[in-house]
Amino acid sequence: MMNREATARTEQMIGREGCERLAGAHVLIVGLGGVGSYAAEALARGGVGTLTLVDYDHVSESNINRQLVALRSTLGQLKVDVMRARMLDINPDAVVNVLAVKFSKAVADTLNWASFDYVIDAIDALSAKVELVVQARAAGVPIISAMGAANKFDPTQFTVTELFNTMNCPLARFMRKRLRKRGVDSLEVVFSSEQASPADVADLPAPDLGSLPFVPSVAGLILAGVVFRRLAGV
Repeated sequence: MMNREATARTEQMIGREGCERLAGAHVLIVGLGGVGSYAAEALARGGVGTLTLVDYDHVSESNINRQLVALRSTLGQLKVDVMRARMLDINPDAVVNVLAVKFSKAVADTLNWASFDYVIDAIDALSAKVELVVQARAAGVPIISAMGAANKFDPTQFTVTELFNTMNCPLARFMRKRLRKRGVDSLEVVFSSEQASPADVADLPAPDLGSLPFVPSVAGLILAGVVFRRLAGV
Protein backbone atom coordinates (compact mmCIF):
# COMPACT_ATOMS: atom_id res chain seq x y z
CA MET A 1 0.00 0.00 0.00
CA MET A 2 1.25 3.51 -0.82
CA ASN A 3 2.58 5.37 2.22
CA ARG A 4 0.30 7.80 4.05
CA GLU A 5 2.08 10.91 2.80
CA ALA A 6 1.72 9.84 -0.85
CA THR A 7 -2.01 9.17 -0.40
CA ALA A 8 -2.76 12.10 1.93
CA ARG A 9 -4.62 14.21 -0.66
CA THR A 10 -6.54 11.18 -1.91
CA GLU A 11 -7.46 10.19 1.64
CA GLN A 12 -8.93 13.65 2.23
CA MET A 13 -11.36 12.92 -0.61
CA ILE A 14 -12.31 9.27 -0.06
CA GLY A 15 -11.21 8.47 3.50
CA ARG A 16 -8.81 5.84 4.77
CA GLU A 17 -11.27 3.05 4.12
CA GLY A 18 -11.54 4.07 0.46
CA CYS A 19 -7.76 4.06 0.12
CA GLU A 20 -7.63 0.59 1.65
CA ARG A 21 -10.23 -0.68 -0.82
CA LEU A 22 -8.14 0.64 -3.69
CA ALA A 23 -4.97 -0.91 -2.28
CA GLY A 24 -6.70 -4.27 -2.20
CA ALA A 25 -8.10 -4.01 -5.74
CA HIS A 26 -6.87 -5.62 -8.95
CA VAL A 27 -7.56 -3.93 -12.31
CA LEU A 28 -6.92 -5.37 -15.77
CA ILE A 29 -6.03 -2.72 -18.37
CA VAL A 30 -5.84 -3.82 -21.99
CA GLY A 31 -4.24 -1.33 -24.38
CA LEU A 32 -1.60 1.22 -23.37
CA GLY A 33 -1.88 3.83 -26.10
CA GLY A 34 -3.10 7.39 -25.83
CA VAL A 35 -6.14 6.30 -23.79
CA GLY A 36 -4.88 3.33 -21.79
CA SER A 37 -1.57 4.82 -20.67
CA TYR A 38 -3.37 7.72 -18.97
CA ALA A 39 -5.93 5.40 -17.39
CA ALA A 40 -3.18 3.15 -16.07
CA GLU A 41 -1.11 5.95 -14.57
CA ALA A 42 -4.12 7.60 -12.94
CA LEU A 43 -5.00 4.34 -11.19
CA ALA A 44 -1.41 3.86 -10.09
CA ARG A 45 -1.38 7.38 -8.63
CA GLY A 46 -4.78 6.67 -7.07
CA GLY A 47 -3.33 3.77 -5.10
CA VAL A 48 -4.72 0.69 -6.85
CA GLY A 49 -2.62 -2.11 -5.40
CA THR A 50 -2.50 -4.60 -8.26
CA LEU A 51 -2.64 -3.92 -11.98
CA THR A 52 -2.31 -6.26 -14.92
CA LEU A 53 -1.29 -4.60 -18.19
CA VAL A 54 -1.77 -6.15 -21.63
CA ASP A 55 -0.29 -4.64 -24.80
CA TYR A 56 1.85 -6.23 -27.50
CA ASP A 57 3.24 -3.01 -29.02
CA HIS A 58 6.58 -1.21 -28.83
CA VAL A 59 6.95 2.55 -28.40
CA SER A 60 7.35 4.30 -31.74
CA GLU A 61 8.12 7.88 -32.68
CA SER A 62 4.53 8.43 -33.86
CA ASN A 63 3.34 7.76 -30.28
CA ILE A 64 5.17 10.77 -28.84
CA ASN A 65 2.36 13.26 -29.46
CA ARG A 66 -0.13 11.53 -27.14
CA GLN A 67 1.11 8.55 -25.10
CA LEU A 68 2.60 8.67 -21.59
CA VAL A 69 4.90 5.75 -22.39
CA ALA A 70 6.39 7.55 -25.40
CA LEU A 71 9.62 9.46 -24.83
CA ARG A 72 12.82 9.68 -26.85
CA SER A 73 14.41 7.53 -24.16
CA THR A 74 11.77 4.76 -24.49
CA LEU A 75 11.62 4.37 -28.28
CA GLY A 76 11.65 0.69 -29.24
CA GLN A 77 10.78 -0.56 -25.77
CA LEU A 78 7.68 -2.60 -24.98
CA LYS A 79 4.87 -0.37 -23.78
CA VAL A 80 4.03 -2.73 -20.93
CA ASP A 81 7.60 -2.57 -19.65
CA VAL A 82 7.73 1.23 -19.80
CA MET A 83 4.36 1.53 -18.07
CA ARG A 84 5.32 -0.95 -15.37
CA ALA A 85 8.48 1.03 -14.60
CA ARG A 86 6.48 4.29 -14.36
CA MET A 87 3.93 2.69 -12.05
CA LEU A 88 6.52 1.24 -9.72
CA ASP A 89 8.29 4.60 -9.63
CA ILE A 90 4.98 6.08 -8.47
CA ASN A 91 4.13 3.27 -6.04
CA PRO A 92 6.95 0.81 -5.28
CA ASP A 93 4.53 -1.29 -3.23
CA ALA A 94 2.22 -1.97 -6.17
CA VAL A 95 2.06 -5.31 -7.93
CA VAL A 96 2.22 -4.75 -11.70
CA ASN A 97 1.83 -7.77 -13.94
CA VAL A 98 2.52 -7.42 -17.66
CA LEU A 99 1.64 -9.43 -20.76
CA ALA A 100 3.30 -8.34 -24.00
CA VAL A 101 0.70 -9.96 -26.23
CA LYS A 102 -2.17 -8.97 -28.49
CA PHE A 103 -5.43 -9.71 -26.68
CA SER A 104 -7.40 -12.66 -28.05
CA LYS A 105 -9.53 -15.53 -26.82
CA ALA A 106 -6.37 -17.61 -26.43
CA VAL A 107 -4.88 -14.95 -24.17
CA ALA A 108 -8.17 -14.61 -22.27
CA ASP A 109 -8.09 -18.32 -21.49
CA THR A 110 -4.77 -17.86 -19.65
CA LEU A 111 -6.05 -15.11 -17.33
CA ASN A 112 -7.34 -15.61 -13.80
CA TRP A 113 -10.56 -13.65 -14.26
CA ALA A 114 -11.66 -14.28 -10.68
CA SER A 115 -8.75 -12.12 -9.48
CA PHE A 116 -9.91 -8.97 -11.29
CA ASP A 117 -12.17 -6.39 -9.69
CA TYR A 118 -12.52 -4.28 -12.84
CA VAL A 119 -11.49 -4.30 -16.50
CA ILE A 120 -10.59 -1.28 -18.64
CA ASP A 121 -10.83 -1.76 -22.39
CA ALA A 122 -8.54 0.71 -24.17
CA ILE A 123 -7.95 -1.42 -27.26
CA ASP A 124 -8.00 0.07 -30.76
CA ALA A 125 -8.93 -3.00 -32.81
CA LEU A 126 -12.59 -3.97 -33.03
CA SER A 127 -12.25 -7.76 -32.88
CA ALA A 128 -10.08 -7.65 -29.74
CA LYS A 129 -12.41 -5.14 -28.06
CA VAL A 130 -15.40 -7.36 -28.66
CA GLU A 131 -13.58 -10.43 -27.35
CA LEU A 132 -12.50 -8.61 -24.18
CA VAL A 133 -16.04 -7.48 -23.44
CA VAL A 134 -17.44 -10.97 -24.03
CA GLN A 135 -14.81 -12.60 -21.82
CA ALA A 136 -15.26 -10.10 -18.98
CA ARG A 137 -19.03 -10.53 -19.10
CA ALA A 138 -18.72 -14.32 -19.07
CA ALA A 139 -16.50 -14.05 -15.99
CA GLY A 140 -18.83 -11.60 -14.25
CA VAL A 141 -16.16 -8.88 -14.00
CA PRO A 142 -17.27 -5.22 -14.42
CA ILE A 143 -15.85 -3.61 -17.55
CA ILE A 144 -15.81 -0.12 -19.04
CA SER A 145 -14.78 0.41 -22.64
CA ALA A 146 -13.32 3.38 -24.55
CA MET A 147 -14.93 4.24 -27.85
CA GLY A 148 -13.23 6.20 -30.64
CA ALA A 149 -10.85 9.02 -29.65
CA ALA A 150 -9.01 9.37 -32.97
CA ASN A 151 -9.82 12.05 -35.57
CA LYS A 152 -11.47 14.23 -32.90
CA PHE A 153 -10.66 17.73 -31.63
CA ASP A 154 -12.93 18.45 -28.66
CA PRO A 155 -12.27 16.60 -25.38
CA THR A 156 -15.25 18.25 -23.69
CA GLN A 157 -17.61 16.04 -25.68
CA PHE A 158 -16.65 12.84 -23.86
CA THR A 159 -19.21 11.34 -21.52
CA VAL A 160 -19.93 8.06 -19.74
CA THR A 161 -22.95 6.33 -21.19
CA GLU A 162 -24.46 3.10 -22.44
CA LEU A 163 -23.03 1.77 -25.71
CA PHE A 164 -26.49 1.40 -27.21
CA ASN A 165 -27.18 5.10 -26.63
CA THR A 166 -24.13 6.34 -28.58
CA MET A 167 -24.06 8.24 -31.87
CA ASN A 168 -21.58 9.71 -34.37
CA CYS A 169 -18.97 7.05 -33.51
CA PRO A 170 -18.18 4.40 -36.14
CA LEU A 171 -16.34 2.24 -33.60
CA ALA A 172 -19.36 2.24 -31.29
CA ARG A 173 -21.62 1.35 -34.21
CA PHE A 174 -19.47 -1.65 -35.12
CA MET A 175 -19.27 -2.67 -31.45
CA ARG A 176 -23.05 -2.65 -31.13
CA LYS A 177 -23.44 -4.95 -34.13
CA ARG A 178 -20.75 -7.38 -33.07
CA LEU A 179 -21.80 -7.54 -29.42
CA ARG A 180 -25.45 -8.18 -30.27
CA LYS A 181 -24.30 -11.21 -32.25
CA ARG A 182 -22.38 -12.40 -29.18
CA GLY A 183 -25.37 -11.93 -26.88
CA VAL A 184 -24.19 -8.73 -25.15
CA ASP A 185 -26.90 -6.07 -24.99
CA SER A 186 -25.36 -3.48 -22.64
CA LEU A 187 -21.93 -1.99 -22.01
CA GLU A 188 -20.73 1.07 -20.12
CA VAL A 189 -18.52 3.21 -22.34
CA VAL A 190 -16.61 6.47 -22.49
CA PHE A 191 -17.83 8.07 -25.69
CA SER A 192 -17.48 11.33 -27.61
CA SER A 193 -20.50 12.74 -29.42
CA GLU A 194 -18.23 14.77 -31.71
CA GLN A 195 -18.89 13.99 -35.37
CA ALA A 196 -16.18 11.60 -36.50
CA SER A 197 -14.22 11.92 -39.71
CA PRO A 198 -15.27 9.48 -42.47
CA ALA A 199 -11.81 7.94 -42.13
CA ASP A 200 -12.58 6.80 -38.58
CA VAL A 201 -13.27 3.17 -39.44
CA ALA A 202 -12.96 0.38 -36.91
CA ASP A 203 -10.00 -2.02 -37.30
CA LEU A 204 -7.90 0.52 -39.20
CA PRO A 205 -4.35 0.39 -37.84
CA ALA A 206 -3.78 3.23 -35.37
CA PRO A 207 -1.11 4.91 -37.56
CA ASP A 208 -3.79 5.48 -40.21
CA LEU A 209 -5.84 7.73 -37.90
CA GLY A 210 -5.01 11.23 -36.68
CA SER A 211 -4.92 11.91 -32.95
CA LEU A 212 -4.13 14.82 -30.63
CA PRO A 213 -2.44 15.07 -27.22
CA PHE A 214 -5.49 16.36 -25.34
CA VAL A 215 -8.24 14.05 -26.64
CA PRO A 216 -7.36 10.39 -25.90
CA SER A 217 -5.77 11.44 -22.62
CA VAL A 218 -9.10 12.83 -21.41
CA ALA A 219 -10.89 9.61 -22.35
CA GLY A 220 -8.31 7.64 -20.37
CA LEU A 221 -8.69 9.82 -17.29
CA ILE A 222 -12.47 9.47 -17.44
CA LEU A 223 -12.12 5.69 -17.60
CA ALA A 224 -9.83 5.76 -14.58
CA GLY A 225 -12.20 8.07 -12.71
CA VAL A 226 -15.12 5.70 -13.12
CA VAL A 227 -13.11 2.69 -11.96
CA PHE A 228 -11.51 4.61 -9.08
CA ARG A 229 -14.85 5.76 -7.72
CA ARG A 230 -16.45 2.33 -8.00
CA LEU A 231 -13.57 0.54 -6.32
CA ALA A 232 -13.27 3.15 -3.56
CA GLY A 233 -16.98 2.96 -2.87
CA VAL A 234 -17.57 6.62 -3.63
